[in-house]
Amino acid sequence: MTHQPFITARMGSIVQQPDCDAVVNAANSRLRAGSGVCGAIHDAAGPKLEPFATELAPIETGSAIITPGFQMHNPWIIHAVGPKYLLDPDPGTLLAQTMHSIVRLAEEHQIRRIAVPAISTGVYGYPMDEAAPVLVQAARAAIRPVTSLKEIRFVLTSPAAQS
Repeated sequence: MTHQPFITARMGSIVQQPDCDAVVNAANSRLRAGSGVCGAIHDAAGPKLEPFATELAPIETGSAIITPGFQMHNPWIIHAVGPKYLLDPDPGTLLAQTMHSIVRLAEEHQIRRIAVPAISTGVYGYPMDEAAPVLVQAARAAIRPVTSLKEIRFVLTSPAAQS
């Protein structure tokens, strides 16, 4: 039976979503530890994540892969590479593709709840006011055929990200 998952937004830390089956890492194409969301997830997952993930690299912008959560409370980490706003051509299309890749992996692994950061809005320079509608619209479009996913939770680090 098909149902419509909830799309929600919450203030907080992406690594403190213990009721989610997966968290999304705003990853780089080499799947190395970085700063921001990526650094926080690598720190929380522990030292086994980076060597495991880099074996699956490189991945293209708009793509995603999945790894175990290692030391995190979440069983899975979905690593998604969003566009670099000023460098990649057609960043809106690539950002939407990234969200579709995330939902596809969640469905393939029968994930019920995922926590998603504001992908590409940190060091990749995508303005929050432009990225938010793209991510939400892409999430809505991607969940139409979904059967296992119950919630896509956008986890935001500042009040400005919620507006």
